[in-house]
Amino acid sequence: MNESAYIVEAPDSSTMESSARFAGMSRRTWLGALTIALLFAAWYVFTTLTGWISPARFPNPKEVSEALVQITTEGYGNGRMHQHVLHSLKLVLMGFTVAVGLGVPLGLLMGYSRKAETLINPAFLLLRPIPPLAWIPLAIVWLGLGDAAKILVIFVAAFVPSVINSYTGVRNIDTPVLEAAKMLGIRGSKLVFGVLIPGAFPMIFTGLRLSLQASWTTLVAAELIGALYGLGSILNQGAQDIYPAMILVAMVCVGICGALTTALLGYVEKKAMPWRRERAA
Repeated sequence: MNESAYIVEAPDSSTMESSARFAGMSRRTWLGALTIALLFAAWYVFTTLTGWISPARFPNPKEVSEALVQITTEGYGNGRMHQHVLHSLKLVLMGFTVAVGLGVPLGLLMGYSRKAETLINPAFLLLRPIPPLAWIPLAIVWLGLGDAAKILVIFVAAFVPSVINSYTGVRNIDTPVLEAAKMLGIRGSKLVFGVLIPGAFPMIFTGLRLSLQASWTTLVAAELIGALYGLGSILNQGAQDIYPAMILVAMVCVGICGALTTALLGYVEKKAMPWRRERAA
């Protein structure tokens, strides 16, 4: 008898782990799709079938689809949908990039150097409680009603979370790690890119997600004033025209754009920190 015919190889642990992660992702995907389907069904029932919610207060699916077709094909608020989306995306990326480019290094510096923290932190604590929207009047005075003023407001909103979380990330690095780096004579760029940034990566990306969310929220508020293009301008024009369906289209578009950019940032985070494995659901 051939005993090898009865020998079954044990499954590879990495394969089992990948299968478990895939099953967890599939389960989350189905649950998310089910939640959206239930919300859509409730929306249809309350607005179309029963009429419990007046169309003047909240549009039904047919009105929203007609508004989406209108802005996609004919245009609304000085432009079509892709023009508004691209314009808003450009403003968000510009403000977010500048804020992160300045905020992350500043947070790392304050977290590592007590002298830098003593020098910079008082001014930062003074500006931190000011809401980003409070900068809109000053931005208009400085830069007018153009895109530069909106980028400035987005920069202010995204700057604070990137600084705070980068600062916290450095402070959370174990003291023996920093002491070992000093003993080995690691200084300058080697210290920054070899010790500080890898050690603070989790908190840095937490700050980036918060900054990105703040950028989208502030963008909509900034575009409500003096904007010719953008998703915020659609909201403003829809409110003036008393057009709830178009308002809802713009709101959903903002949510989709925010979710897609957040997912892209999550992909970058996984590539930057391959040692962190996603928890199975």
